[in-house]
Amino acid sequence: MPAYAFEALDTLGATQKGVIEADTAKAARGLLRSRALVPLEVKPVASGDASAPRGGSLFTRPVFSSTALAIWTRQLAGLVGSGLTLERALTALADEADNERQHHLVAALRAEVNAGSSFGKALARFPREFSEIYVAVVGAGEQSGHLDQVLERLADDLEERQALNAKLLAATLYPAIVTAAAIVIVLLLMTYVVPQVAGVFAGTKRALPLLTTIMLALSGFLRQWGVVMVGAAVLGVVALRFALRNEALRERYDAAWLTLPLVGRLSRGYNAARFAGTLAMLAGAGVPILKALQAAAETLGNRAMRADALDALVLVREGAPLASALAQKKRFPGLLAMFARMGEQTGRLPAMLQRAANQLSTEVQRRALQLATLLEPLLIVGMGLVVMLIVLAVLLPIIQLNQWVR
Repeated sequence: MPAYAFEALDTLGATQKGVIEADTAKAARGLLRSRALVPLEVKPVASGDASAPRGGSLFTRPVFSSTALAIWTRQLAGLVGSGLTLERALTALADEADNERQHHLVAALRAEVNAGSSFGKALARFPREFSEIYVAVVGAGEQSGHLDQVLERLADDLEERQALNAKLLAATLYPAIVTAAAIVIVLLLMTYVVPQVAGVFAGTKRALPLLTTIMLALSGFLRQWGVVMVGAAVLGVVALRFALRNEALRERYDAAWLTLPLVGRLSRGYNAARFAGTLAMLAGAGVPILKALQAAAETLGNRAMRADALDALVLVREGAPLASALAQKKRFPGLLAMFARMGEQTGRLPAMLQRAANQLSTEVQRRALQLATLLEPLLIVGMGLVVMLIVLAVLLPIIQLNQWVR
């Protein structure tokens, strides 16, 4: 049964908004009048835009944040697992929605299911809210008859991914703040404090110490060309972003990124963990391995590793074992191929892939924390040295002047 978004007046003259299900817009208006409401506007909820408010744009935020989607998925899994039909579960979630946009979206999903569509197809009509992997896992769960278990596993995967991202962010946040503070302090000293020193000693007609002379030269350069340098840096970043829209260039850039000493190894491990976790979830839900490989490859942010995953897909399609195909791609850690081989030999491929994902995630977290722990004192010491040099550049002329006076 189609869903219609409405705006109506109640008996007190207050405006009421919501979603109602009816065969036609005329029937929807009749239902509203039967509820003592005066319909002002009734229009069908569009499939692709049910989550967007009236007047929304491409810049409108999605209805579900990553955290909200994980919570909503777990709530739906609990309701379905308790014996409620999917329709009643969606009705309950629509009634308990946190905001109007979420209510409209869940009501639209319920309307699609009531109209005879499968839940997976209903989700696919809202690609902005539900990824292809989400839709594929739910569709596989419906076909296997274990939708509640699949939704639970999907919620677990979403939460694990959020936890990994949060830990990586926490590990890099402090060094980023220290670096930003150091840059601001140094620029302030170089563009304000050092020129003041130059003004004080300009009339002495004495040769300044070498360190002070160097600092004055750097200060003059920053004051004259600093804005130009910042503008050039911004333009460079923008130009790089546009250039990376070229797939071939982006793949070469990502391949070079993986060769960096520390960051490259972290990126490799993070992408491999995400790939293994997604592949384990899809295979465990009953998605065919070729389709699962295709979907898991699309989750890789690194284009070079995505190309390797798609090459492995071709090898598997030609009859090669998954472990052998992954082992030929050296950008993927050997641990992933080893666990895939164990899974194929024991018939427990999803469980082994998930174990590989867990180990890779743990390794990424450990390395990120080690890197952050190493960077923190190095940044503080580096900042202290720079400030010390600037202070010395200011103090040396004063010390020299006291010697001249004596």
